[in-house]
Amino acid sequence: MKFLIFGLFFLLNILAWSSEKKLSVTKQSKTDPAVRKNNDEFILNIKKANDAIKIDGLINEPDWEKAQRASDFRLVLPVDSGSPKSQSEVVMTYDEKAFYLGITFFDTVPGKRIMESFRRDFNFGNNDNVLVFFDTFLDQTNGFSFGASASGAKWDGTMSDGSAINLNWDCKWDSKTMQYDDRWVTEMRIPFRSVRFKSGTDRWYVNFSRLDLKTNEKSSWAPVPRQFPTASLAYTGVLQWDEPLPKSKMMFSVIPYIFGSAAKNFETGESTSYRKDFGFDAKLGITTSMNLDLTYNPDFSQAEVDQQVTNLDRFELFFPEKRQFFLENSDLFSNYGFGSVTPFFSRRIGLDAPVLAGARLSGKLDKNWRLGIINMQTEKIGDMETDSTGNQLSRNFFVASLQRKLFSRSSIGMILVNKEYMDEPGGQKFNRVAGIDYNLASRSNEWKGKLFYHRSFSPENPGKQFAQGSWLSYNSKRLSLELAQASVSENYNAETGFVRRKGYHLLNPEFSYLWIPNKKVVSHGIEVEADYFFSPDYKQLDHELTMSYKVEFSSRSILSAGIMDFYTRLDADFDPTHISPTVLKKGTEYSSNAWFVEYMSDTRKFFNFTTTLGRGGFYSGDINFFEGQLTYRYQPYMKLSMNYSYSDIHLPAPFERANFWLIGPKLDLTLSEKVFLSTFVQYNEQIDNMNINMRFQWRYKPVSDLFIVYTDNYYTGNWSSRNRALVLKLSYWFN
Repeated sequence: MKFLIFGLFFLLNILAWSSEKKLSVTKQSKTDPAVRKNNDEFILNIKKANDAIKIDGLINEPDWEKAQRASDFRLVLPVDSGSPKSQSEVVMTYDEKAFYLGITFFDTVPGKRIMESFRRDFNFGNNDNVLVFFDTFLDQTNGFSFGASASGAKWDGTMSDGSAINLNWDCKWDSKTMQYDDRWVTEMRIPFRSVRFKSGTDRWYVNFSRLDLKTNEKSSWAPVPRQFPTASLAYTGVLQWDEPLPKSKMMFSVIPYIFGSAAKNFETGESTSYRKDFGFDAKLGITTSMNLDLTYNPDFSQAEVDQQVTNLDRFELFFPEKRQFFLENSDLFSNYGFGSVTPFFSRRIGLDAPVLAGARLSGKLDKNWRLGIINMQTEKIGDMETDSTGNQLSRNFFVASLQRKLFSRSSIGMILVNKEYMDEPGGQKFNRVAGIDYNLASRSNEWKGKLFYHRSFSPENPGKQFAQGSWLSYNSKRLSLELAQASVSENYNAETGFVRRKGYHLLNPEFSYLWIPNKKVVSHGIEVEADYFFSPDYKQLDHELTMSYKVEFSSRSILSAGIMDFYTRLDADFDPTHISPTVLKKGTEYSSNAWFVEYMSDTRKFFNFTTTLGRGGFYSGDINFFEGQLTYRYQPYMKLSMNYSYSDIHLPAPFERANFWLIGPKLDLTLSEKVFLSTFVQYNEQIDNMNINMRFQWRYKPVSDLFIVYTDNYYTGNWSSRNRALVLKLSYWFN
């Protein structure tokens, strides 16, 4: 099977190379004669402003009147033909320090506009909003996104992989949103120093997207096929500057912070411990496209807490990175391999010892080359002479990534990850991984794929140490096909990565087909997915086959139902409940099937919900489960939600029946665009814990914050305290 995928890759790349040679440049800028295929005719000319632009949401300065308008937006959803019911207009200008956007969204449908809150980086599907996508290097792969909801909440993120947006990235910029009866208006001012771009260029790629929930329509300036997000950089238009952008001066910003904490561990009977300290983050713009990030004594206490899940799996669960330091250009480090087997996962750094200091160099070397380097040092804590676990060792983490663009949107990259154990008695210990990835992305975005090979190096781990995989997908308006395969050796050891399991071969085909009637039913269709795992000698270990049917209604509600078929041959003893002294023995085999129904209600309603119900076999027994979320909002000041999950597991004796509730109510108050308060309670019967996390944030200046974070943990049985902590952190951005 892997050779079939390799053959398809080879054929597609020959076609990509051939089409690249045949296509001529239909429109060129003086500095960036880029070859393009999609939406070259959508050109927005931007002229330099003669007077100052005031960010007040009025769009009444003379420069706005003279600016060319991006209008006549095209529908993307529910169908990608025709014009939306409510029209939109965007104008742009710039000066020496920043560029400006004036956005007008006309509103022809009566009723309240949908807006959740003032919270930054809002949920896209739950708000009337505008999003802007900038491809500043013309590579149709990486970029920046800015946006605003109807309430005036900001959105900003870095873009990678052609359309993926990382919203944990923040930068300094200003906006103002005004509401009128027949329209809502947003003005934005984005400093040039907040984004990365090529000095001297006179062309970027850009697209503008509008989500109008009252009409249930998504539209964009440059047309995008409905199967792709409007964030797809393969379908941007052209932003043509009237003169080349000047070379930017060296940029430097520093965010010093002070923090203090009080913590008490009731389980160990320790007295309250107090800590006070300081640290800083710094950013040095070496060029307009390459920046150096530095951190000393970082504190990540203000990062949003992970949402817990009931763990019924045999393998480690994945939780995403949320720490600001690791986020810009994060795809340079994190996009190697697959999600279930990747050589670098930044959450491994600082997992069991605090980070002392770190540096990160990342960005563009030129239009074809990207470079990323990370060096982080964790602290040594405790007395190593009395510690035999190795958990307190000081460690150094080094990661280097080099990526080369190929054809119009494909790339090849190489990565080296080194984890060095410091101060270990008897000599140093290390773990290293080297890898190479090829990423395929066709000009039309219909074909995407990946090939990779990674090799680990651990002195105490002889034998084959490799991970290899390939993936190819085709995505048209109605038909979607995917085929993936992977092989991971039993001795592959990526300690700084995420490797969900080892010692297997994987085959993963997927298929879906949609019908699009565009009436009360927007779309409906079938989806099939299969995962087949085999041992190194190709004996079957597991399979999971899912067949479902999904219906999306014009009310934005979605209903799907399906059946699943499972087979498992355990490669180790396993307790499916994670709480029982009894285990299912290695080598035993289990076959079962199950059904499920999922429903998501209309998210435009002030009260909405999602729920999943299921029942079926579970190893040697049965399981009944339901899970979902209830949400109520009082826009734009309050959002009250509750995650819920219930699992009823019945395994034969000597197992006892297991019933697990996981309930997570969350109150999110956005009192203004600067003051936020959230309270997240998670009651988890499986781990016998209830966690309370309260976070107050006052953004008193742009990207400058006061955080007060309180966390408390209790046993769910007798409600006695386990531990609690209070943290205060104050930061200020000098720029």
